[in-house]
Amino acid sequence: MRSLWIPDWKKAPFLRLLIPVIGGILLQWYIQFDANQIIIAAICFTLAFIAFQLLPLALRFKLQTLQGFLINLILIVLGLFITYQKDIRHQQDWFGTVYSDSNYVIATINEPLIEKNRSYKAEALVGNILYDTTVQNTSGKIIIYFEKDSANTTALKYGDKILISKKVQQIKNSGNPGAFDYQRYLTFRQIFHNVFLKKSDWVLLDEKNINSFKQFLFTGRQNVLNILEKTMKGDDDQLAIAKALLIGYTQDLDKDLVQAYSNTGVVHIIAISGMHLGLIYIMLIWIFSKIPFIKRSKIIKVALILCCLWLFALLTGGAASILRAAVMFSCIVIGQNFSRTASIYNALAASAFILLCYNPYFLWDVGFQLSYLAVLGIVIFQKPVYHLLYIKNNWLNKIWQLVTVTLAAQILTFPVCLYYFHQFPTLFLFTNILLVPLSSLILFVEIFLVAFSWIPFVGIYVGELTWWLIWLMNKIILWFNSLPFSVWDAISISVLSTFLLYGFVVCIGYWLLNKNKLAFKFSLFALLYFTVFTGYTKLKRLNQEKLIVYNVPQHQSIDIISGNTYKFIGDSVLLADGMLQNFHLKPGRVLLQLNKRVDSLPALYQSGNFYQLNDKKVLLINNSIVFQPAEQKINVDYIIISKNPKLYIYQLAQVFNCRQFIFDSTNPLWKIAKWKKDCEALHLRCYSVPEQGAFVVDL
Repeated sequence: MRSLWIPDWKKAPFLRLLIPVIGGILLQWYIQFDANQIIIAAICFTLAFIAFQLLPLALRFKLQTLQGFLINLILIVLGLFITYQKDIRHQQDWFGTVYSDSNYVIATINEPLIEKNRSYKAEALVGNILYDTTVQNTSGKIIIYFEKDSANTTALKYGDKILISKKVQQIKNSGNPGAFDYQRYLTFRQIFHNVFLKKSDWVLLDEKNINSFKQFLFTGRQNVLNILEKTMKGDDDQLAIAKALLIGYTQDLDKDLVQAYSNTGVVHIIAISGMHLGLIYIMLIWIFSKIPFIKRSKIIKVALILCCLWLFALLTGGAASILRAAVMFSCIVIGQNFSRTASIYNALAASAFILLCYNPYFLWDVGFQLSYLAVLGIVIFQKPVYHLLYIKNNWLNKIWQLVTVTLAAQILTFPVCLYYFHQFPTLFLFTNILLVPLSSLILFVEIFLVAFSWIPFVGIYVGELTWWLIWLMNKIILWFNSLPFSVWDAISISVLSTFLLYGFVVCIGYWLLNKNKLAFKFSLFALLYFTVFTGYTKLKRLNQEKLIVYNVPQHQSIDIISGNTYKFIGDSVLLADGMLQNFHLKPGRVLLQLNKRVDSLPALYQSGNFYQLNDKKVLLINNSIVFQPAEQKINVDYIIISKNPKLYIYQLAQVFNCRQFIFDSTNPLWKIAKWKKDCEALHLRCYSVPEQGAFVVDL
């Protein structure tokens, strides 16, 4: 019986190329080989391959495994090379190698400004560094935050050059447990510095640096936004969803509404992905099949379809998931129209190979991972699941097809979703059945609206129709989200657990499709190991006792933890503001499996701002106090200094024997620097939360 699980290697040659290249990318990221090592490896493996070709034919046939091994080594080196050369830090003209605090920077605004609550944000290209009387040409990118009083969307545009006099800072993580690794995320985008500018920190220069094609994309994107704003009534959630669904513009989205989409398992509707490009591809096939002169010419048809697909992909911002779809559909279009029926596995592998050669850091992109896993799940599992039931009724059969596609996509994506998002939408099947067709209709209506908005009645009536359709979609999502069992939340899963879960899914899937007993045994082993490891982790969490001083800018936030419960000490706004709490505190609490906040812990003794858990003593100082020298010093393990109090370290040292001083994020950096200097002079240990990240210690 022909295997339904593993594709024939001969029909998917790009799969054989892709695997070693991915291996090389991973090796370069985690080991960081230098250029000389990569060049030497490339020369050695290439010479070995050439030498192998000089052997007699009979010997080469006997040693063909060695030939394959050498080819794989060369492909691994290719992965090393593309990852090395993509890292801008290895380029001689990268500004980070020559920049110092006294330098001026000339930067070019590389995108339209994005409005934030307190600032405008933009990515910028560093073209020059100025020091003394020298101007040095450089490359690199930074993120600039403009104070709202110092810039607006009309004053600064794409292509404008500015002179920056303020010191550029290296990007750092908050260091909070379980927090999103923002520093690594920007490293993959080759951004390592940022700066916050007030009006006096920058000057607009007369010179501009504009790329015509990028300007065309930004202008086209803005024209689409203008049409939607003009034709849809009100500046509300419906308009924001329309922008996100059509071109991936997410700046106006309400955070709670986005969370509702995530909780109900349909966030992919507003995250531009292969589904959107697939719908547009179907629409283009239908349109061009109705136009005679295009229908008769394969070359014109292919060229127009590819141009439309790539224009849409670039207009939406070129996210990894949409680029995957664009490359894959390009392979399919070319193959179908020139009588070359390609394996879907080969098309997937080819698109991944091309994208990773273009940007190897896509490998860590969540959208890239989910996109390929979803398509792979559909390709492998949809047909076997569909054939489990035979339904005569045409409409019920269509619904069953949608159900099987949804289930198949979830099979290979749910472990990654658990790892990254710590939740599972329990009602995803029902929401996708209802909302995927509805969102597809809305997408087609929006495309029609943008194409024909110049006709007066079309702009009015189709714009209103779009608004009501999105209103209906939002209402359905909010209703499902209001159900108490709509989402399984606060799931903590490690990297090892994720791999074990994938081991179980892959092996049980192979067993079901091919009746392979060995695969079934491996699936049971993976499930057993997953269960044991998960149980061991939960047992560890039940016995944990920790102190965490979180890094929340301008806010006091401390957790004292015992088992799965915790006592929170800090600003009440962190209890009321869902966004602040979800971003800074919730990831750590999910990671540590904390499920209950209490006012007091059984093992915790508290007297004012003094806390003792077991034999560990903690003192919180959050106001100005003058301490008199004591005859006998008080032993304290940790002193947390918060709320910018007026005090002196040498006075505290006369009263307390303290193992370590902790300065939290409510204190200004200049004062922390002064306290650190005093600690060094007195040979005392100290820890700066805003500079070093959250302070976490076992009690």
